[in-house]
Amino acid sequence: MEIETLINYYLKIFIIFTPFFVLSAFLSLTRDFQDFEKKRIAIRVTIAVMISSFVIYLFGKYIFDLFGITLDAFRIGAGTILFLSALSMLADKDDMASQSNNRDIAVVPLAMPMTVGPGVIGVLLVMGAEAGSLVEKIMIAGALFLAVISLGVLLYLSSAVKRLIGDQGLVILPKITGLFVAAIAAQIIFTGIQNFLKIN
Repeated sequence: MEIETLINYYLKIFIIFTPFFVLSAFLSLTRDFQDFEKKRIAIRVTIAVMISSFVIYLFGKYIFDLFGITLDAFRIGAGTILFLSALSMLADKDDMASQSNNRDIAVVPLAMPMTVGPGVIGVLLVMGAEAGSLVEKIMIAGALFLAVISLGVLLYLSSAVKRLIGDQGLVILPKITGLFVAAIAAQIIFTGIQNFLKIN
């Protein structure tokens, strides 16, 4: 049962990271880079995502307490932002993945805001706040760690993945990911509304 829960959290977090959208942006921004540069950037992106994600996940509860925000209100807000992110993936827009002359792109824009954007931040804050026990908190942390590592491996092997799925695959997969992200966002919003209505 615990393994199933871990896998469930892992898949949810990995999908929320929108890995194939990030991969598409990564390949676009590193189009003129040497292979060793791409791998170096992939490692830096992974480290930046790992640090920022865990800071948000571990200290999110204190943010709620500081600003007096209820968990359900934040669920609705985070779900809405995540849903808008999903819509941007489903649309034919490459604004975020536009070419950049700056070769230091690992932290900005790849790690933030492309990977750890407002939607991801919101979901991680909610997960950290609603974790009921220490075991559950550790389990989510483990799932988060595995999801970031999986994303890092995907970026590290980006050239091989591109050859495997082709240009058409890079167009289709982000849209499929967008559909899953939209469904997760809708579930978060509905949960927030349902709990809010129960309280009131």
